[in-house]
Amino acid sequence: MILPVHGGDLLAAEARWGKPAAGWLDLSTGINPWAYPVPPLSPDIWGRLPGGAEDQAARDAAARAYGCRPEQVLAAAGSSALIQALAFAHPAAAVTVVGPTYCEHARAWAAAGHCVTESGDLPESGDVVVVVNPNNPDGRRVDPGRLRSLAPRCRLLVVDEAFADVAPGLSVAADVSDRLVVLRSFGKFYGLAGLRLGFALGGPGLIAGLRARLGPWPVSGPALAIAVQALCDDGWAAAGRSRLAGMAVRLDTVLAECGLAVAGGTDLFRLAAHPRAAALHDQLGRAGILVRAFADRPGMLRFGLPGDDPSLCRLRDGLAEGPFRPRRADQMQQGVGPA
Repeated sequence: MILPVHGGDLLAAEARWGKPAAGWLDLSTGINPWAYPVPPLSPDIWGRLPGGAEDQAARDAAARAYGCRPEQVLAAAGSSALIQALAFAHPAAAVTVVGPTYCEHARAWAAAGHCVTESGDLPESGDVVVVVNPNNPDGRRVDPGRLRSLAPRCRLLVVDEAFADVAPGLSVAADVSDRLVVLRSFGKFYGLAGLRLGFALGGPGLIAGLRARLGPWPVSGPALAIAVQALCDDGWAAAGRSRLAGMAVRLDTVLAECGLAVAGGTDLFRLAAHPRAAALHDQLGRAGILVRAFADRPGMLRFGLPGDDPSLCRLRDGLAEGPFRPRRADQMQQGVGPA
């Protein structure tokens, strides 16, 4: 089977396994299962284009949340749009992508005509260097001090912080410049991926170039309005981090009980290894549970967080068939599991 490039493709899942009677439990993305409650919006927001005031309010809120200045912020229709814009706005370069990682970075820079190579570690210098921190899908973390030291030795250092809301201490947003650009995803942590909203944080020249490439009204008025409220809700964010961390620990327990080795991740997803990962992926799909498999890492599966106890139990039941039967308590104490 040709695997989807990204998670969340329920149409492809139904083409392979059929439509489950109980509906899909989609754990194939790293999106917060407890979405920010969308506030009531004024009806007129749907009938007019967003203006400078709406854009400024969103940039103010993002700057406050991420720790930079409003003039260093650009909103776009998702961080994927910004990945594309960066690649096509930059002059021809040798691009080093620290991987394996989110595939759209290498894909975008190659499509824009750059020479792209992958490195297993952060280089000491480079023309353009791209690093995802924390990384997708293994959660690898790079110390912010290393990134700050690297930035002056690059023409451009791109730091994708799509999952940094659950690890805010990793962010280098306060250090952005025309040599260091940070990408932030709104939809993952706030559970509103369908809103299509992301931010680029960078120096004035870099932001001006991206703004010109994206053109007017790159983000809808409703998305800007929702972002202003969500990004200023510190209480929700703190409670959300705690709730995600708790469920991530519970997910680890279920995966370990069923013979999978947790190999990394963040509090929005877990990467797990199993020698029969492809068979397990198929077994879960037949049970109506979609997880992320990787063509280039056939022994790995990525699990998003279940949003409630019934979903966690459904995952455990889906894993509990055949060779993936959960271990008994005495087996777990002795370190014995299914073959």
